[in-house]
Amino acid sequence: MFCNAMNLCTASSSSSLTGIRIVSPTPTNNNKKSCKQIHHQPRSSSSSFSLTITHHPQLPFSSSYAFPLRSFSSRSYSHSTIVRAVSQKESLRVMISGAPASGKGTQCRLITNKYGLVHVAAGDLLRAEIETGSENGKSAKEYMEKGQLVPDEIVVMMVKERLLKPDSVENGWLLDGYPRSLSQATALKELGFKPDIFILLEVSEDTLVDRVVGRRLDPVTGKIYHLKYSPPETKEIADRLTQRFDDTEEKVKLRLNTHHQNVEAVLSMYKDITIKINGNASQEEVFAQIDGALTTLLEQRKASSESMAAHKNIV
Repeated sequence: MFCNAMNLCTASSSSSLTGIRIVSPTPTNNNKKSCKQIHHQPRSSSSSFSLTITHHPQLPFSSSYAFPLRSFSSRSYSHSTIVRAVSQKESLRVMISGAPASGKGTQCRLITNKYGLVHVAAGDLLRAEIETGSENGKSAKEYMEKGQLVPDEIVVMMVKERLLKPDSVENGWLLDGYPRSLSQATALKELGFKPDIFILLEVSEDTLVDRVVGRRLDPVTGKIYHLKYSPPETKEIADRLTQRFDDTEEKVKLRLNTHHQNVEAVLSMYKDITIKINGNASQEEVFAQIDGALTTLLEQRKASSESMAAHKNIV
């Protein structure tokens, strides 16, 4: 009889299950071995359901398997394991990547507005540390000023803590610009974070340099302008605009070199779920491509759930 307690408990962090309780059955003459009893308390008692399942060679049961409420009915079998869990709507987990000035910020805003995902930007987490003057922030600034990647040990734990917060778990997350290297991707995988889709914005290098060098920030309103593509409305605004310290041609080329050296390695980790987007198009056209990919993903997930419901008799 299947009784992998570790896999069952792990499911709560990688699927829609938020709590699992495994109760060992009473042994019979044909089955003297009982599973150990393990408790993983759910956060909420709502929408709970009970399953009584028996070992079946075709049972699709793994650490990443989710039990939709409509897919199963309660049945009784001897020598069975009873699983009780709290079910919630499975949320999207999205990664988006691209070179500096590829348009990630704009697309992240459009994605989160439509799909309600929590926007998590490793760069924002780092800048927050820099602003507070922490030791991690001081170290990170030295690397960023050189156009280099910040060491993994400074970033990984901050990202982990953010993705584990209740809003990220419940609503899903959009991880912006991270991971940027194979080692970071490996660290996330080891921590149990796996995206449903990896979006790569592809933009020509000449366009990227042009976008970065002309970019300006209004320190009063926080609005981003571009001297060529989105100039300030008045001379007063133009006079107070500032340029980010790493938005110079020299530094952006260093950042682009770093990006190109690492992006292929990152893609090797997510090659089966990567969607490449033409980032040279307009903002609206780029979002239309992304929206189409996410819509297709949700439709496939729905079809898969309905297919599993149609085969519920195997349990």
